[in-house]
Amino acid sequence: MSERGAPLLSARGISKSFAGVSVLRDVDLDLEKGEIHALLGENGAGKSTFAKILAGVHRPTRGTLRLNGEPVDVSSPLAAQKLGITLIHQEPISFPDLSVAENLVLGHAEGGWFSRVPWSQMTSEARRQMDLLGVDIDVTRPMRGLSIADQQMVEIGRALSSDSRLIIMDEPTAPLTPKEVDTLFGIVRRLRDEGRTIIFISHRLEEVQALCDRVTIFRDGNRISTDAIDKLDNADIIRLMIGRPLKEYMHKHNASIGDVALEVDGLTLPGRFQDVSFAVRRGEIVGLGGLVGAGRTDVACAIFGIQPAESGTVKVDGKPADIREPGDAIALGLAFVPEDRAQAGLFRTLSVEQNITAAIPRKIAPRGIIRRAVERVFAAESVQKLRIRLASINQPIGELSGGNQQKAILARWLLSDPRILVLDEPTRGIDIGVKAEFYDIIGELAAQGRAILLISSELPELLALCDRVLVMAEGRLTAEIPRAEATQEKIMRAAVPRAQIAEAAA
Repeated sequence: MSERGAPLLSARGISKSFAGVSVLRDVDLDLEKGEIHALLGENGAGKSTFAKILAGVHRPTRGTLRLNGEPVDVSSPLAAQKLGITLIHQEPISFPDLSVAENLVLGHAEGGWFSRVPWSQMTSEARRQMDLLGVDIDVTRPMRGLSIADQQMVEIGRALSSDSRLIIMDEPTAPLTPKEVDTLFGIVRRLRDEGRTIIFISHRLEEVQALCDRVTIFRDGNRISTDAIDKLDNADIIRLMIGRPLKEYMHKHNASIGDVALEVDGLTLPGRFQDVSFAVRRGEIVGLGGLVGAGRTDVACAIFGIQPAESGTVKVDGKPADIREPGDAIALGLAFVPEDRAQAGLFRTLSVEQNITAAIPRKIAPRGIIRRAVERVFAAESVQKLRIRLASINQPIGELSGGNQQKAILARWLLSDPRILVLDEPTRGIDIGVKAEFYDIIGELAAQGRAILLISSELPELLALCDRVLVMAEGRLTAEIPRAEATQEKIMRAAVPRAQIAEAAA
């Protein structure tokens, strides 16, 4: 970190309320030039709200900001960009029908409305940015269809291609492979050494310890502390985040394993996955591990009818199931919580209430007319049962924290009373405290006799929750590991493509 001088940005008394509910209270914080500064806290603690105020997404209810000692009014994201402040959102935001190159230059391309677009120069610059990130993406292809990881890398490239003095990264590593994380960390350290300031928001404490210079912890809308990272260990950070020492929270559920509920045999979608066969029993949690791009999400989408396989069979309760679209899967008692909640899970302009009840139209509108009182009861019961933190059940769901959005999506599917749940990265971007709640919920669902297929990139999560772990690499199942024999090393060995193993051994 550079020598301490005048701060790049000073926040004083920053407060924010939504619908009369205070979510941020009198936050004072200085951000130094040339530092990587972590913001930590549980979902709803206020860290992302504070970051969005710096980036112009939200206006503070009260408080002041100074940039290089001068008062500034960050009234919008465009105003923030002009001041050299860039926010990389947790959920990638892009124009899906524009090319990767066009998305990279959005917001800082030179020229006016009638200027000639320098396509060749734009494409060359986009390729340079992708090369800098160490990512092999065709910059002329549309954004639509890119994986979450690739979308996130384009977001990062867009921020780096502008001359930002303050870069805010909200959970940037959540969808990335270990190799991509290493590449990103190298870039972030180089930016710090150039004198830029990076705010790093993450729930992965090992990343914070490895990368950051200082850490600020939020709890219940208050700034609790700001310290050099070498003064805190993980136990200290967790205690400050949740206000108490964290006991062992990853535990095995107690459930009786019953008959086979879901069975897939020879499932194949050329170019995505091949000859995938497995079964999930009632009361069983089966993990599906592997690296990003291994085909795990594609298999889940095929089972749920989002993108059906071209060959192979699916059986539900021992009977052949013809699932060509999600409606077929829902009718058979399946539910799917997607990895990309922003694009595939949320109706962002609708209220929390409407999002929660979206999967039960026959219960709330049996004759085609929505019974608002019934809808409100279903939603309110779900909010209470899953302990969803919100100001009002009528507020837009986009105003909730990531963990509470994820709870709302899960609540939606639980209202449909599914027998089989496919959970794709259900705790991605969720803090430790809310993860503990999710683990309890998943365990309870298994104990009720539901069959659960759990896709996760977090090996401790798979080891803690699952009765068996299936591993995929390059579109194929490479291992099935019983709980008693499962270790992180075994899972990783099965997840690494054979070509990479051979290269490492050479």
